[in-house]
Amino acid sequence: MMKDIATPARTREILEKYGFHFKKSLGQNFLIDTNILHNIVAAAELTPDSGVIEVGPGIGALTEQVAKKAKKVVSFEIDQRLLPVLKETLAPYPHAEIIHSDVLKADLKETIEEKFEQGQDLMVVANLPYYVTTPILMKLLEEKLPIRGIVVMIQAEVAERISAKPGTKEYGSLSIAAQFYAKAEKMMTVPASVFVPKPKVDSAVLRLTIREEPPVQVQDEEFFFKVFHSSFANRRKTLLNNLIHNLASKEQKPEVEKALEQAGIDGRRRGETLSMEEFAVLSDALLEQLG
Repeated sequence: MMKDIATPARTREILEKYGFHFKKSLGQNFLIDTNILHNIVAAAELTPDSGVIEVGPGIGALTEQVAKKAKKVVSFEIDQRLLPVLKETLAPYPHAEIIHSDVLKADLKETIEEKFEQGQDLMVVANLPYYVTTPILMKLLEEKLPIRGIVVMIQAEVAERISAKPGTKEYGSLSIAAQFYAKAEKMMTVPASVFVPKPKVDSAVLRLTIREEPPVQVQDEEFFFKVFHSSFANRRKTLLNNLIHNLASKEQKPEVEKALEQAGIDGRRRGETLSMEEFAVLSDALLEQLG
């Protein structure tokens, strides 16, 4: 029985064998703690019939643990140098497949159709590179894929922002965007010491459970997203000022004021004090006034 990949000794042995050097530009930090991997996999609540999409498998530490629980694993790896490594480390798991591609450019709906069974329980499980965490998460959510949820290891600060509640300093447009599509829970904090190389900040495991229906109904989803992004454009500005400068124009100030009045929201408030429900009411009122 081979030792788990995610131990300091085995990781070092693999890296030395392949003469692998970390690329800073790819945000490569490999996990060397099996317990944390077990916790990530447990949070995904996989069954022997589950399918898993992974992003950035590295040398296969998390892939291995997922493959022990799931029926099929498809991992996207952008770094060509890791392909021979993964071929060896994942040899005991023929149901784990590596796609050499940038997940941000991939057609995920097509991948799911080709690689998984129709109606199969699907989860995304990944240790995401810090520098592309938000674009990857938003792609996974916005494309409305047939997945049950997402369990990811990300920068602790980003996990706080995604799961934040209104009125907190972490709460912003990312909180609303993610929570519109999914229920967000921070599962655990992970110290920098369990990675090689050691990142400068701590990480966290975040679980996003996809909602069947958004928590609010709006007339125009795209416009709703524009409204709250505009409201957070400058956190020091009031809601009214942010909306005039980033969504409408100075000439449309009366219309913006009318919409705020219609929505029963004081324009002197700051964006971070508004709940998603208030943004939904405001969005519909602004749509009506600005046309």
